[in-house]
Amino acid sequence: MFFLIGVLIVIGSVIGGYLLGGGHLGVLWMPFEFMIIFGAAVGGFVIGNPMNVVSGAGKAFGKLLGGAKYKKAAYVELLGVLYTVFKLAKTKGDLALEAHVENPKDSAIFNKFPSFAKDHHAVEFLCDYLRLLTLGTSNAHEVEAVMDEELEVHHNEQHAISGAITTMGDAMPALGIVAAVLGVIHTMGSITEPPEVLGHLIGGALVGTFSGILMSYGFIGPIGSFIGQVFDQESRYMQCIKVGIIAHIQGHAPQVSVEFARKTLMSTVRPTFAEVEDMIQHLSDSE
Repeated sequence: MFFLIGVLIVIGSVIGGYLLGGGHLGVLWMPFEFMIIFGAAVGGFVIGNPMNVVSGAGKAFGKLLGGAKYKKAAYVELLGVLYTVFKLAKTKGDLALEAHVENPKDSAIFNKFPSFAKDHHAVEFLCDYLRLLTLGTSNAHEVEAVMDEELEVHHNEQHAISGAITTMGDAMPALGIVAAVLGVIHTMGSITEPPEVLGHLIGGALVGTFSGILMSYGFIGPIGSFIGQVFDQESRYMQCIKVGIIAHIQGHAPQVSVEFARKTLMSTVRPTFAEVEDMIQHLSDSE
């Protein structure tokens, strides 16, 4: 929603100001200039990035309308998963988790939380470290170091995508100049034409510079920044899992481990202490 509002503000301000100043909208329609700028931008993006970044960028554009995929309800459910897992481990031992982490699709625990169960990356991340517990790992500092390394790799992979989009935006003013120069070359080849024809050709060349700058600072650059912020917000989901597991390894009660995990969340999606207590009570009543 806010993305669309921002787009309307940018277009309304630029085009509206141009029209109110007496400009003619038809002059700005230069499809061949746009082809040069956008085609070169996309081509440079493909040349400069591996396939996983290119395909990841295509998927990331879907976040422009939906934002971060994890809302408050998703975090409440995640805390419910962590509480249930930690309670089982405390009452029956870490080995009781083995059947759940080895076959998460058939796990009675995970199937109680459908949104979490559908998140392949989150399930895999949680199960990998719970599996270490079933194998006898008990050093919280060593586990935390490995978790930090894995999360750092994931962070770098995500920000390679947002960084590539931002870099493409940074290149668009220069590509606009390329289009403008080509327009000037075309104009010089028509130097014998009357002034009204030359004026149209020169105006078309300048549209290239205008388009490149507008797309860079009005759209592509902000899009890259927004996607990077969304990735940062979504990374808190894995951080929440990490903090909960480390607290559990350190011997804290399930409620305490879940509270540690809750405290890592951003204020916009963090459930209150009372909401988590209600969730825990509901889980206890359903057993």
